[in-house]
Amino acid sequence: MSKVYGEMFMSDMKVRKWCRNFDAGRTDVHNASGQGRQPVSTDDLVQRVDQAIRGNRRFTISGLSDLSPEISRSVLYTIVSERLEYRKLCARWVPKMLSDHHKTQRMGAALTFLQRYHHDGDEFLDKIVTGDETWVHYETEETKEQSKQWMHSHFPSRKPVKFKRTFSTKKCMATVFWDRKGVLLVEFMPRGTTITATSYSKTLQRLRREIQNKRRGMLSSGIVLHHDNARPHTTVATTILLQRFGWEVFDHPPYSPDLAPSDFHLFAHMKRWLGGQIFTTDNELQISVQNWLKTQAAASYDEGIGKLVPRSDKCMNRNGDYVEK
Repeated sequence: MSKVYGEMFMSDMKVRKWCRNFDAGRTDVHNASGQGRQPVSTDDLVQRVDQAIRGNRRFTISGLSDLSPEISRSVLYTIVSERLEYRKLCARWVPKMLSDHHKTQRMGAALTFLQRYHHDGDEFLDKIVTGDETWVHYETEETKEQSKQWMHSHFPSRKPVKFKRTFSTKKCMATVFWDRKGVLLVEFMPRGTTITATSYSKTLQRLRREIQNKRRGMLSSGIVLHHDNARPHTTVATTILLQRFGWEVFDHPPYSPDLAPSDFHLFAHMKRWLGGQIFTTDNELQISVQNWLKTQAAASYDEGIGKLVPRSDKCMNRNGDYVEK
């Protein structure tokens, strides 16, 4: 019964107690006036429940009931959900347990971004060119949301199932640079190679040519490069090249994919699109990825860059902690 009705269902002990009362001749289910559990939650009781929850965030209504057996579960549930407004949330994976130093760095970067945006407005966003690397796989598993199916309510027992399977480990490393208007450069690393300062510098040189060809006047108006602090991005050789270009490099704090548009926006959408697809060759995979990137509406890229504003604001409000949405 508990499995069916959940935590609000009476315990076995209480059910037996009520059975004994009925056997003894009791005919009503209400407490006599002035006796038994109090239906009204007092401020003192609310405070006690709040303290118990703060001591153990993984509490259950049953656990609270054991601590306060004189209070009914329904009253406890009302206190938790309505008076205290607690909600039970699943834990989420984060890249790293942020230290105070990391949070300070994140707040500093977010504040600098917001100050610049409030001073220059959309003109600042127009100058941003962002990019990053990501693995794209021959086979990408569907998300749980993608695997949902419409089922008739008359057949609730016929639930769809998914079988665990082993996916191909073959993959390609994609490098994508983009701005508010769309994709500027897409490259794939040759199999067996890694990104170094030398290879990244060559990529930046090709990126500059693409900007010159695709965004007339953008180089002269100024480029704000937004990339993460991966080692090839921050070496002396890379820094000197960007200085020669005359590009401004916007500071990106470490362990902060939630503040990188490629991670929280573009690649997230691309991975969902890849879900359930199977590719057999590097060329097939790469062409499909390039075509998908080219067919995305300009509004989607504009949205991705624009999200930096509310995300930076949330980062400040959360004292440097991770931003989920």
